Amino acid sequence: MIKQIFFSLLFFLTLNASLASPAILGMRERAEVIDHWLQTRVSTVLPELMKRSQIDMWVLISREYNEDPVIRTFLPSTWQSARRRTILLIYNPGNDQPLETLAVARYDVGDIFKKAWDKELHGEQWKRLADLIEERDPKRIGINYSETFALADGITKTEYDLFHQTLPNYLRERVVSAEELAIGWLETRSSDEMYVYQQICRIAHEILAEGLSDKVIQPGVTSTNDVAWWYRDQIRQLGLTAWFHPSVSIQRPMKLAIDAKTSIESRHDDNIIIPGDLLHVDFGITYLRLNTDTQQHAYVLKSGETDVPKKIKEAMRNGNRLQDILTENFVAGRTGNEILKQSLSQAEDEGIIASIYTHPIGYHGHAAGPTIGLWDQQGGVPGAGDYILYPNTAYSIELYAETAVEDWRGSVRIKLEEDAFFDGATVSYIDGRQKNIFLIPRKPPVQ
Repeated sequence: MIKQIFFSLLFFLTLNASLASPAILGMRERAEVIDHWLQTRVSTVLPELMKRSQIDMWVLISREYNEDPVIRTFLPSTWQSARRRTILLIYNPGNDQPLETLAVARYDVGDIFKKAWDKELHGEQWKRLADLIEERDPKRIGINYSETFALADGITKTEYDLFHQTLPNYLRERVVSAEELAIGWLETRSSDEMYVYQQICRIAHEILAEGLSDKVIQPGVTSTNDVAWWYRDQIRQLGLTAWFHPSVSIQRPMKLAIDAKTSIESRHDDNIIIPGDLLHVDFGITYLRLNTDTQQHAYVLKSGETDVPKKIKEAMRNGNRLQDILTENFVAGRTGNEILKQSLSQAEDEGIIASIYTHPIGYHGHAAGPTIGLWDQQGGVPGAGDYILYPNTAYSIELYAETAVEDWRGSVRIKLEEDAFFDGATVSYIDGRQKNIFLIPRKPPVQ
């Protein structure tokens, strides 16, 4: 029955792929999709990741309102948090047998994790966990602690100490960091998810485009802060959430810049948008537990103009070329730092002034996986940048290319961010990318 519901919903979402505005599901339908995805991921994605990381038992422990970021992704759609102390035990018995998924809790955790603790029968919760582990005698017991990745460092000191104390000495020696497994689980996208991710990115693109239009912006009246809050309101009205507050900034000729210290760019909240401004928006939404992160540009036409000035178009082409350079250097097995170094070197050879700060996207906005530069670390990122690129992972291709514009007595930074998917061989934008700067108004007045 659940599969029938899911495929009906999938048909509904796929059908809407060809429509101008993808439909947004109600909460009940969203829950059904989320739970189906979770079941599929646990049965197909997780076994391979446990083999890859050579961890045959994974223990996730959290208390209510202080959840491990990873355990949140295993909770059913109707759970808003862990309950009391929630302990999930995942065991791979080997020989291609199905994973064993248990909840050392007072009740089942959804349909996947079955209750394995009865206090009246088994005694205290920690004792029951130790008994379950001893019965299975795993070779390597993974726990979520990590010096490098916050998302894989979810166990608290209290929970770690209590867990350690409850194990016999011979099992304590088998406890290892589940960093690789946790990151793999968070970063790997299933085919079911990718069918729908395009729709999520399209919704984000449509919201962004509407905000950068004369439906929202009246030059001489509307401020950048007005536009930022319009995005927050619009996202909420659609039944979605913003995982960070949108930012709206202006680039304009140096002689008109409000704050010379910021060159031609200004982020003042009370900036009034005027003709001739180059606008930039950075915003992201969360829907069906997946996130987007997008940056695009619009140009406000001056009197007598019918198009974006040629030099700014050139700047946009440089930004798109930098995107191509970066994604062409995505090779499975390369580290984030290797991709960054090669891409910046190639950009320099082509005469592009570049900065790259690309990150994984998925269950989180700044998600698990290889960091490919930070805005203030263009020489590489120790730790997170040393993680390698795996297939079936998604990224926010985030960067800027700077181009001199003589008329502006300065330069223009085209700051782009588009979500993309790496299948192991090539990178494809999940819902395309911006190649042409939006016009405000969309249809220039007849001269």
